[in-house]
Amino acid sequence: MREETVHARFSVTAPVMLTLSFTVAFSVHLLLFGTAPMVTMIMQELDLSHAEFGFLFSAAMVSLILFRIPWGLIGDRIGYLHALKIALPLSAVSAAVRALYPNQTIFLISQFFLGLGLAAVLPCLSLLIKEWSPKRLGLSTGIYVSGFAVGNATALGLTPYLLEMMNWRLVLLTYAGLAAALCILWWSLARSSVKGTSEFQFKNFGKILKDRYVWVLLFFLIASMGSYDTLATWTPKVLEMKDLNKALASLLPLGMFLAGPVIGFVSDRFHDRRLIMVLLGVVAAASIVGINYAPFPLLLLCLFLVGSTTTGVLTISLSIPAQHKRLSTSVGSVVGLISSLSNVGPLAVPVLFGFLIDITHTYYASILSVAILVGAIYIICSRIRE
Repeated sequence: MREETVHARFSVTAPVMLTLSFTVAFSVHLLLFGTAPMVTMIMQELDLSHAEFGFLFSAAMVSLILFRIPWGLIGDRIGYLHALKIALPLSAVSAAVRALYPNQTIFLISQFFLGLGLAAVLPCLSLLIKEWSPKRLGLSTGIYVSGFAVGNATALGLTPYLLEMMNWRLVLLTYAGLAAALCILWWSLARSSVKGTSEFQFKNFGKILKDRYVWVLLFFLIASMGSYDTLATWTPKVLEMKDLNKALASLLPLGMFLAGPVIGFVSDRFHDRRLIMVLLGVVAAASIVGINYAPFPLLLLCLFLVGSTTTGVLTISLSIPAQHKRLSTSVGSVVGLISSLSNVGPLAVPVLFGFLIDITHTYYASILSVAILVGAIYIICSRIRE
């Protein structure tokens, strides 16, 4: 009887938790990138230069990098349920503060604390998926990864329309209100039987650092995040140089949205992840090169495939720690580590891309550099045994 009760609880709560994971991921990119369409307005009101706005925006990215590892340790220590009960309200309050107190100093501080709260999401969602979808880790990871894509698309697509009806402060306050509503949902609906460990896993963290496959996953994430973020940033410029509509770059996030669940589902069905990674690496590299040389109809397919293949590798990489026999006991710490250090990709590769345009006066070498990075890392790392 008790077993039936537990099974009934699991069947009812699992869809709720998976829906919450998507919603939490959605809120991350909504809060982070909602400022992108209002750059000019914020710069004018706060009297900022382009560099100063970039500095304010990057404060959230810095705290994301710095605090993912500590949040991973905390998630393993007290459980993801309680970790997000702390982190989500911190994010909502920070999002509200940057809207209500518009001066440079407060905006900078609120951005930093916004990133501090959002840094908990990736480590904690990996723990959530491990508990509530242990037999479909790839598919469920893909579901919440697609939430990032929807949040990004909403931030870039909806914000300009809202700015026609209200000023930028009210738009940010609206997004903060959505974050607050998410906090209420999490506190009301989220459940977990995982209580975490009784002490911080510093000793285990040392073992994680020595595990070869952790570094393999890190390289997968560096290539995935670095290539996607770089192309998402620069593809509109490349399309402009090709005399094409810059809006076609939206095929990248469309590929990202669809790839998470689809490739996650495939990875659950076909357990030879090494072969899947090799195939994704070949298709990703070929599609990136296609941005240089493919005729117009095929160019559209290439853009879509770039978004889907790089996101597919990201999805599989984030699901592996929960399945891996050596890493599954410290999922939060592992994901915190690799998702933090992997930001070297989004920080360095876009700079290299722009530098190559400056010295060659065209985009060909820049595109090829990303294709080489992706193809080499995906194919070489997929050959290393777990």
